[in-house]
Amino acid sequence: MQDVQNFAAALQRVRRHAGLSYRRLAERAHYSHPHLIRATSGKQLPSWDVAAAFLSGCGVPADLMPVWRRRWEEASRDPRDIVRLLETAESLEDLGAAVAALARPRSLRVLEQQTGIPRATIQAWFRGARLAGRDRLDHLVHSVGATPAERSAVAEALDRLSSGRLPPVRAA
Repeated sequence: MQDVQNFAAALQRVRRHAGLSYRRLAERAHYSHPHLIRATSGKQLPSWDVAAAFLSGCGVPADLMPVWRRRWEEASRDPRDIVRLLETAESLEDLGAAVAALARPRSLRVLEQQTGIPRATIQAWFRGARLAGRDRLDHLVHSVGATPAERSAVAEALDRLSSGRLPPVRAA
């Protein structure tokens, strides 16, 4: 949640720096001003389309958009939630769902281009239809910018599932 709030605050700073009211920004971004106000509330992350329109409306140059996109992607996932998913994964489907969450919002095509791993293979991992090799899976999660804790949790979940062990039971 902190990442979402930080992203919202950064959008707010960009708008103020551009000297725009929300109404003026709405005209430029082609979104309603209440929609743009919600984007900077910090309560939920705006879609990338809204964030990109907001930034473009504030005059952020196109060559800086990839930097903003990475910030948006980082804010779009909570590493504690993904680590928790991995720690409690009881099946290849659970592991695949957690790895897919790590890779979000990248498409299979982009993942294939980044890693050299065929889309069909990545999709099979995400669906839990195929057991991934440790090195290839680590290459994928590393390429999407996973944190060391996330990479470790992926490796531990893969080892646990490939050996047939269940995750440890945690006290509530």
